[in-house]
Amino acid sequence: MNIASLYLRVLRQLGPESRLAMILVVANLSLAAAQFAEPILFGRIIDLLTRAKVESRAPGWGELLNLLMAWVGFGLFTILAAVLVALHADRLSHRRRLSVMAEYFEHVLHLPMGFHSTVHSGRLLKTMLDGTSGMASLWLNFFRENCASFVALFVMLPLTLLLNWRLGGLLIILVILFGLMTTFVLRKTEGEQGKVERYHADLAERASDALGNVPVIQSFTRIDAELSAMRQISTALLNAQIPVLSWWALAAVATRASATLTLTAIFLLGTWLHMQDLASIGEIVTFMNFATLLISKLEQSVGFANWMFMLAPKLQEYFDILDTPANVRDRPGAIDPGRLKGNVRFDHVSFSYDQRRDAVANVSFDVKPGETIALVGSTGSGKSTTMGLLHRVFDPSQGRILIDGTDIRDLTLQSLRRNIGVVFQEPMLFARSIEENLRVGKHDAEPAEIELAIERAQASQFIARQPDGLKTIVGERGRSLSGGERQRLSIARALLKDPPILVFDEATSALDATTEQQLQAALQAATSGRTTFVIAHRLATIRNATRILVFDQGQIVETGTFEELVSLDGTFAKLARAQFMADQKAKTITHVPEDQSG
Repeated sequence: MNIASLYLRVLRQLGPESRLAMILVVANLSLAAAQFAEPILFGRIIDLLTRAKVESRAPGWGELLNLLMAWVGFGLFTILAAVLVALHADRLSHRRRLSVMAEYFEHVLHLPMGFHSTVHSGRLLKTMLDGTSGMASLWLNFFRENCASFVALFVMLPLTLLLNWRLGGLLIILVILFGLMTTFVLRKTEGEQGKVERYHADLAERASDALGNVPVIQSFTRIDAELSAMRQISTALLNAQIPVLSWWALAAVATRASATLTLTAIFLLGTWLHMQDLASIGEIVTFMNFATLLISKLEQSVGFANWMFMLAPKLQEYFDILDTPANVRDRPGAIDPGRLKGNVRFDHVSFSYDQRRDAVANVSFDVKPGETIALVGSTGSGKSTTMGLLHRVFDPSQGRILIDGTDIRDLTLQSLRRNIGVVFQEPMLFARSIEENLRVGKHDAEPAEIELAIERAQASQFIARQPDGLKTIVGERGRSLSGGERQRLSIARALLKDPPILVFDEATSALDATTEQQLQAALQAATSGRTTFVIAHRLATIRNATRILVFDQGQIVETGTFEELVSLDGTFAKLARAQFMADQKAKTITHVPEDQSG
């Protein structure tokens, strides 16, 4: 997208405020006309005074009054119109900035996990702030300066030919030469500025990544290494930026030089034309004022072009993200079924991340309401992907998933996810209070409901120990809590949601053995009557599952109860034996007598 197209797209973002925007455009047209009228009237006054001088008489006030009143009137109108335009432009730009920021934020939250897994959150945040601030500045400058400048250059300037085509022609030629010089600088620096913005994004991403992992950096004594990496990016950024700045410094010098050359050229040509009786003194004065006015407009335009050029890569990245399709979305006519019963069916479901190898291949199974289904298998076998398909993190490439007999793609996303509670392997808490984190599950929960969810998740004791109880702020990603405490809050959050379907993705992996046993008993009571899916590596935690699905390379290779699968002596039995032997070895090492330990 070139700069002109990018600029037009930014202006199109004013859509909801188009009525006020059109009023401001009309005001700018009037403002530009008034600014051009002033030099013409001033020139007429000079001609009147000169003519009276030649005729050896004093000019009468009757001759001057109308011209003076019109001149003063246009001057006052220019001041008043500029103030009103600036006032409303300020309000318009701030309102739209907040609106487009909310639209971007909403869009990013709807983008698939595949997108978020490849784009750093720090980059997304920087893009949002840079893009929306840049657009607000463009809107503000368009209505305050650029619109009037464009009118002056492309509408009023050609009209100067009607006053004196020779002087007007010279002005137009000089403006064209100036525009060609600016275009040359733009073309010279276009590629380099894109590189500069990529370094800016890398810098933001690196800083965000480091600040989000301060404990790791300090523990592994990585401070010097991280500083060195930041300095390398900064150096590369500066090396890319300096050539761009040099070209625009040259453009600034050329602007000043062209200002002097334009005024000199107009004066010399005007003097010669006056000597040939082809231009009056008033016309020379008028065109000198035109030149001064146009020079200021040109300087504004060059400053705008320079600034727009610096801003273009940021806006391009903003629109690139805004144009990224949300692959998972509501179908036309999608319904809200209310509370579901929890009958889940996978019907020959396949899914691929890269369209080359299936992460889930031809998976089929039925789950009745209230059953507990465990998914086991080695890392990367397709367990989490299968559950991601259930709550539409992504959609199947083949097959379908039904809940209560309805394809989940025919349900609204909001209603589907309202009926499914997920406890992720990583708790992912917000930097808010414990209560606010819990209310993510149910924002209007009663205190008694919160207490029950906390109790079921075995979180009562550690919350009671917090200095402010439920009002305690847990820090970024819950960093002020231990791993087990974060996980228990995550479980309580899902239980508070009270959905008919629960998914536990390694939900107890961060808990000690005692807490895990207590929690397992509590969860059996909490999940009673709910369709529950449990992804687990510790096989002892799924002994009481209604059925176990064993995954290998995206396929279900075995299914049955714990005892049935052990008796098959297949994949599950091998996993169970390997885990049992590892547990026994760990216990043996732990209990070695002191005289045999060394």
